[in-house]
Amino acid sequence: MRAYLASSIGVACTAALTLPLALYPGPAHARTERAATSGSTQSLPLLPLASGGLDRGVAAPGGDTGDRGVAAPDVRPFSLVGVVWDRPSAGLRARVQVRTRAVGSGEWSPWRELLPYEDEAPDPDSPERRSARAHGGTAPLWVGDSDGVQARVRAERTATADADGRAVADEGADGRAVAGGVRAAALPAGLRLELVDPGEAPAPPPGRGALRALPAHPVPPRPVRTHSVPTRPAPPQSVPTRPARTHPVPTRPVPPRSAPTHPAPTPGGAGAAPGAKPSAGSSSGKPSAGSSSSGKPSPDPSSPRPSPSKATAGPLPSPAPSTQPPSALGAEVTKANAAGHTAPRPRIITRAGWGADEKIREKGHVYSKTVKVAFIHHTVTGNKYSCSQAPSVLRSIYRYHVKSLGWRDYGYNFTIDKCGKIYEGRSGGVAKAVRGAHTLGFNTNSMGVAVLGTFSTKKPPAKAVKAIAKLTAWKLGLFKRNPRGTTHLVSGGGNKYKKGASVKLHVIAGHRDGFATECPGKRLYKKLGSVRKTAARLQGR
Repeated sequence: MRAYLASSIGVACTAALTLPLALYPGPAHARTERAATSGSTQSLPLLPLASGGLDRGVAAPGGDTGDRGVAAPDVRPFSLVGVVWDRPSAGLRARVQVRTRAVGSGEWSPWRELLPYEDEAPDPDSPERRSARAHGGTAPLWVGDSDGVQARVRAERTATADADGRAVADEGADGRAVAGGVRAAALPAGLRLELVDPGEAPAPPPGRGALRALPAHPVPPRPVRTHSVPTRPAPPQSVPTRPARTHPVPTRPVPPRSAPTHPAPTPGGAGAAPGAKPSAGSSSGKPSAGSSSSGKPSPDPSSPRPSPSKATAGPLPSPAPSTQPPSALGAEVTKANAAGHTAPRPRIITRAGWGADEKIREKGHVYSKTVKVAFIHHTVTGNKYSCSQAPSVLRSIYRYHVKSLGWRDYGYNFTIDKCGKIYEGRSGGVAKAVRGAHTLGFNTNSMGVAVLGTFSTKKPPAKAVKAIAKLTAWKLGLFKRNPRGTTHLVSGGGNKYKKGASVKLHVIAGHRDGFATECPGKRLYKKLGSVRKTAARLQGR
């Protein structure tokens, strides 16, 4: 996440490693919030620590500059941790570390860093960011099944100097001089440690666990042979033979007349059935109205009508029901054909497939007008998870985003695990321009794709990189975007571009292109060139 620079004194940094902890009494005193099928969240306050290791209980008078910590050796099992505070606009100028005890073995992990997270968030002026429920927080960290935790927060120390550059003593927020010319940064109010249990996911309804892959273009059906026998041309001036009747024919004489004025049917004639073209159907029918910002569903989500094409084209194979808007697939086909450069839709595991609890998110959805940029992220939740655990990691992040940070839903539009599986993220329709909370200042007209893991020094798996290319080729193709191209977005405000600035970006961009951050990690960022090339090839460019 965002790499922050701070002046610090070596002695103070060393002291952070020996920071004493406040002993937490246990789970009976933790504020908890539970749901039967979607896990639980335990919230432990991070308390100021005295120099002797005793809990002072309250912040220092006149300010909140004391180091914080907590020790909870006996808590309910959890699998993900993070630190949050009251105001999302308040930065955390501190080093945050945690260590956890594994269930079963009882072994304690080494101290691990929790990284800043203010750059992966709703836009500054969005209702989601300004909501009373919104909080600031660190990135979450996946720790696996654990039942004990220790945490410490060490405020940044900066040296103070006079006009001649000599270190001087500084007055702390409590009115006392800080020895050695070192100043501790103020910590935000309401610091607390969040322990998230993902719970057990219920089995998804049949056919709703994943969206199956679809081809890039509708597949035309094979010509249907007609079984009618062509009628031979009738002799000139002959009267067409009528079928025999089963009732008696009247005996009244018929006056002599000339031959009938109606010509006999001839091959290719206007009234000839054998030579007539098929009635308007798959080749001329238009799809039902597609996705719109209103998100109104159409009657049958699983059977999209065929889309128009120059050649005779039949309907697409009916995909499995999904959590996307019912009209989205029809719009998907229409947009893809209009674009001219399309790519197959990859297999996508739906929210039902990874066990998202739809009751905890806000109702309704927020949409952009289009998708111009795909921002690539890493979740910095660590790489110590198995592919079978990925749904649990997603449920934990989802719960942390909604319950701990106060967002309306899961932040990313899509997530990819180390095995290359693609997961639906924020709800609202995989083929629609759903506005997420992934790139502060650039969430409008973009989508966020996060790879589960941390790729600052670790090479991202090849399967994950390939999945990024497949996903972006398909989704950007729906909105007529060239993966190897560039475009412009207007900044909503951030630490790299001021609000209102028109910023030129790659259509497939790294998070760091829009914000001063380390995301998506040095090793993953280096792969984006090959991702663009592969995605463009998949679109037929």
